[in-house]
Amino acid sequence: MSNKLVLVLNCGSSSLKFAVLNAENGEEIISGLAECFNLEDARIKWKSHGDKNESSLGAYSAHREAIEFIVKNILEANPEVLNEIVAVGHRIVHGGEKFTRSAIIDESVIEGIEECSGLAPLHNPAALIGIRAAIACFPQQKHVAVFDTAFHQTMPESSYLYALPYKLYREKGIRRYGMHGTSHLFVSREAAKMLNQAVEETNVITAHLGNGASICAVKNGKSFDTSMGLTPLEGLVMGTRCGDIDPAIIFHLVDREGYTLKEVNNMLHKQSGLMGLTEASSDCRFAEEGYAEGKESAVRAMNVFCYRLAKSIMSYAAAMDGKLDALVFTGGIGENSALVRQLTIEKLALLGFELDEQANLDARFGNSGNIGTSNSRPILVIPTNEEMVIAQDAVALAQ
Repeated sequence: MSNKLVLVLNCGSSSLKFAVLNAENGEEIISGLAECFNLEDARIKWKSHGDKNESSLGAYSAHREAIEFIVKNILEANPEVLNEIVAVGHRIVHGGEKFTRSAIIDESVIEGIEECSGLAPLHNPAALIGIRAAIACFPQQKHVAVFDTAFHQTMPESSYLYALPYKLYREKGIRRYGMHGTSHLFVSREAAKMLNQAVEETNVITAHLGNGASICAVKNGKSFDTSMGLTPLEGLVMGTRCGDIDPAIIFHLVDREGYTLKEVNNMLHKQSGLMGLTEASSDCRFAEEGYAEGKESAVRAMNVFCYRLAKSIMSYAAAMDGKLDALVFTGGIGENSALVRQLTIEKLALLGFELDEQANLDARFGNSGNIGTSNSRPILVIPTNEEMVIAQDAVALAQ
């Protein structure tokens, strides 16, 4: 067993993803998901050394009970793993401007995460609960916070400022921060390897497409612009989030149509995107199946999703100063949906992209590769590995 094992925790508002992996080679030894927190059927599923298991956590269990279960019922059953864990890495959604890189967790870091909770009210408070529970279970190990927003702290003012009164930024910190930073970081580094060039000389547009979706202009290896903003609501069409809209729609719904602000907020976050367009499901696979059958709602959803994505990719080419090395697809949809990639690439001929249909079909379900033709600018499919980024940062800081 390696002395580079890291326990990675990703705490959501009602779930907790976890993994133990080797920070040197990326080998995942244990992984799992605890979900349905604060409900009667709170449960946990995990895979250990290839064997799948599941268990109830007990009615109304949440983060603390889940972490205690992980330690007592999973890790203590694998002492050769437990004894080699050198650090615990925590995924933190929002670090604001305070955190430009990963940090060893102490009271000042905890305070900083708390200060950013208003920018990620569903995620940061949950992460703090997970941090405190994990510290109680692993008091001897170093705990490291890895921030989704950190990679985007290299964005220039032209990318991160809103055209609002400047004092809102100066006094309130209202600006564009971006998310999915660990994913954009990982796949842009992998793209440089595939292109056989130095990271600092690499210009790529990365598209992380899942239930949450964002793109990033990575210029000379650094984030220059990204589609999510102050919160994860801005940007692309997503599973249940609307992405970019005319902000006056909010006032119209409240002032003219009788909606409350709470109702509009819920609509934009939970009832829009693919869910709103199909009027049935937020799952891209549902829209894909309906598209193949010619169902009007599914065709509508896929066309809007892919057109908005292509339009955003075209606009991000403006960040590259004439040098664009590749387009990268990642995330659950980006890695597996040949249809989304096809419908998007069809609209990007002006950028020199042309799809190889067979390569597109082959690059799914964990397979990476260049799905462009020999005449095309590279179109890369790269499975993301955010846990690897978290583990590597945790080990580097813990030493």
